[in-house]
Parts: sequence; structure tokens; C-alpha cells
Amino acid sequence: MRYKFTVVLYFLIGLNQYFLSQNKQDSVTYWKLKTLFGLNGTQSSFVNWNAGGKNNISLIGSISASAYFAKDQLNWSSDVNLALGGILYFDPNQNNPIQKTDDRIDLSSSYGVKFTKKFFISVVQGFKTQFVKGFSKPTDLNFVSRFMSPGYFNFALGTDYIKDDNFSIFASPMASKTTFVFDDSLSALGAFGVLPGEKNRLEYGAFFKMKYNKILMKNVEMKSKFELFSNYVSNPQNIDVNAELIFIFRVNSLFSSSAQCNLIYDDDVNILDNNGNTGPRTQFKSVLGIGISYKLENRRK
Repeated sequence: MRYKFTVVLYFLIGLNQYFLSQNKQDSVTYWKLKTLFGLNGTQSSFVNWNAGGKNNISLIGSISASAYFAKDQLNWSSDVNLALGGILYFDPNQNNPIQKTDDRIDLSSSYGVKFTKKFFISVVQGFKTQFVKGFSKPTDLNFVSRFMSPGYFNFALGTDYIKDDNFSIFASPMASKTTFVFDDSLSALGAFGVLPGEKNRLEYGAFFKMKYNKILMKNVEMKSKFELFSNYVSNPQNIDVNAELIFIFRVNSLFSSSAQCNLIYDDDVNILDNNGNTGPRTQFKSVLGIGISYKLENRRK
């Protein structure tokens, strides 16, 4: 499976190089490119503070990039979202002084051929994983996740409604979802839905994806994504959900604040709650940040 995954990556890289090798006129006329770099941070220190608290520093770095190509009957869009952040506690008694607050590698690409004004026959691919190890609690010694444990690769063929580069709806009755757990210890536990000792799990089903971005008002931007997957073979009624909503508030060209919410439900992922019960749970994460951001963008003529 490692070799298959490598072949897929080389295919995507080759496809990317093909489009980038188009002439200069194409790059100016048919492409829309946008990249946003962000760095948010906080620092807290306490001296004889009656309410209590731990000295800490937190930082979150992120890169969000998109490329949208449209020419004749062809349409190709790609998105890259990377983020890594954590809190460093100055506490010598804590097993893990650095705790993650965000950790994302999220790549997606869609290539389509137009058959009506707004509808395309499209191939959609997506890949998700994380950079570093994750722990359930600061006091834990054993990690519960790491790079490619889990990793997810989605592939789907279906119909894409594309209003513009900010709004699209994709639906596919022919889709696959591959879950990777390359870490031996997590694989042995059967983590993230793989069979104990296995490194991957392949599912076939239906896939739905909606993307909607909008400038709400001056200096306020919204980005959203909503994905559904149903496994035809195992419990098709238990639909996997992945939703993301981001608001970006710009103070000026350099400073901004952001609010991000993520919701995930995967019936194959068992989570231990505070009462010691294990089972599927709705996962929710919110991140608020104020810091430095810088945007690079071009627009098609």
C-alpha cells in the first residue's frame, strides 16, 4: 500500500507540473491564485497570582493556498491548508510541556470537464493527516495519533456544480475512502477503524462535498467546507461528517484575527469520554487567533 500511495502522489505532482508548464499567457489569463500566511500567538505569565495559572507561550502558524484554473471546457481547482500550533507550559512537573492546539495537513484537488454551463464531470481527490504526535491529556505518556496515523485519502468520480471559484457542490455515487495507520502501536490497537495489525482500511461508498467562500463585508471573509461520506458495505446510515467554518477579520494588510470551527463525526473512530466509556463521538474544535497575516493574490483578466 505504501507503493500505491507513492504512485498516487507522483501522479498528482505530475498533473500539477503539467499545468504549471503551460505558457505564460495561460498563467496570467486563466489562473486565479491566492495564498494566505498567518502567525498568531499569546504569552501569559503569573507572579503571586491569587486566581492561579501556568506560565505559557502559544503560537499557531498556518498557510492556506488555492489555485483555480478555467479554460474552454476544462476546470481545475486545488486547495492546500496547513497549520501547526501549540502551547508551551513552563511547568517542570508536566510530562508533555508542549500541547498541540492545531495540527492539519489538508490537500484537495478537483479536475472537471464541462458538459453544461455550470455542470462538470469531475474527479475529486483529498488527503488529510497531521504533522506531529498528539496526546489526549498533558499528563499522558502514550500518544494517540501521529503523522499518517491516521491519514485519509479520498477519491471520487461524479458531477460538480461550479457557480464560480467561491462556490461548488460535488456529488458522487462512486467514491473510495482509505484510512492509513502506519504506526505499529496504533495499528495493533485497531485505531481509527483498521483491523488490529493492519495498516490501512479501504471503504467504498457515496461522497458529497460543498465549498462556499464569501466576502461578508469590508475586511471580513468567510470560508467553509462541508463533506459527507457513506460506506455502502458497513452501516451506510452512519454517515461520516467533516465540516469547517473560518472567519477572517482584517485590521489592515498585515494584522488580522480569525475564528475557526471544525466538526467531525466518524463512526469508525472510538473516543474515550470522561466517564470511561468508549464509542463514536462528535468531535468539535474551535480556535480563535489574533496575529500577523499576509495575503498574495492574482486575479484573472
